[in-house]
Amino acid sequence: MNLYKLTLNTLSALIVTTSVSLFSTISLADGHKVLDKIHFLIPGGAGGGWDGTARGTGEALTKSGLVGKATYENMSGGGGGKAIGYLIENAKSNHGTLMVNSTPIVLRSLTKVFPHNFRDLTLVSGTIGDYAALVVPTKSDIKDMKGLVSAYKANPSKVAIGGGSVPGGMDHLVAAMVMQAAGANPNDVKYIAYDAGGKAMAGLLSGEIKALSTGFSEAVAMAKAGEVNIIGVTSDKRVSAFKNAKTMKEQGIDTYFVNWRGFFAAPGLPNDKLEAYKKAIQKMYDTPEWEAVRSRNGWENIHNPGDKFKTFLAKQENEMSTLMKKLGFL
Repeated sequence: MNLYKLTLNTLSALIVTTSVSLFSTISLADGHKVLDKIHFLIPGGAGGGWDGTARGTGEALTKSGLVGKATYENMSGGGGGKAIGYLIENAKSNHGTLMVNSTPIVLRSLTKVFPHNFRDLTLVSGTIGDYAALVVPTKSDIKDMKGLVSAYKANPSKVAIGGGSVPGGMDHLVAAMVMQAAGANPNDVKYIAYDAGGKAMAGLLSGEIKALSTGFSEAVAMAKAGEVNIIGVTSDKRVSAFKNAKTMKEQGIDTYFVNWRGFFAAPGLPNDKLEAYKKAIQKMYDTPEWEAVRSRNGWENIHNPGDKFKTFLAKQENEMSTLMKKLGFL
């Protein structure tokens, strides 16, 4: 009798638990929230483009109610390779983690900065595009691209250009592309690498470098703070987030470049988790919270989920390889 009661009670509890679990799942699917939480892994220090993208995305997802909670972890080192290696080596315990990355994951695998490439990870979604920009301190004698190019042509060794990426990385590549388009020798660029955008900014303000090659969204934040002047942007036309910034093209330098940023997960991620991440990001684009973040930073929406992301990256890998060989970086 006692055994019967115990069995009956256990069965009743199981039915109730299952019903609650099923109800919760249905409510979550039909409701607004897609995920309880996301942990964002940032492969660089505070103040850089990766940092801003992860925190901006987390802000939009949580404020819109699509994700309950977002946490952030900066893991600098190895040009981003430390974070990639960590995610791969600890894959099973990081199913709740999204790592932000961008064009450098393609460039740095080509230049063998780290042994991994995008194919070693689970591709979740490409999300935005951020133009590149060159900036100078507000007190600099250089006021535009003509001034920078003239000083560079006169003595390249005295015109150091810094960036938050490794030599041969994206910030270096942009500086070289600009100088080549301006009729100067791109291989003469004296490039100083910093581990993150914030450290590169410190180098600019200290006078260690004459100009900084950075993402447009970072440049806008620094310009609005009164720290820098944006002397050139790699867009086709002026960007609404900061219309005072001239494009390279309107200054006679035929350079266009946009850096995608997106999110990766650990290899072997369960498909249901992958689909939940993709769904949250897809829904994010239709929220006013995302539009506020996007417009504030001057980002362009570039949505490439899953397999489309893989195709996009393979194409960029081929294009960047050709360009880097042309510039002597490979």
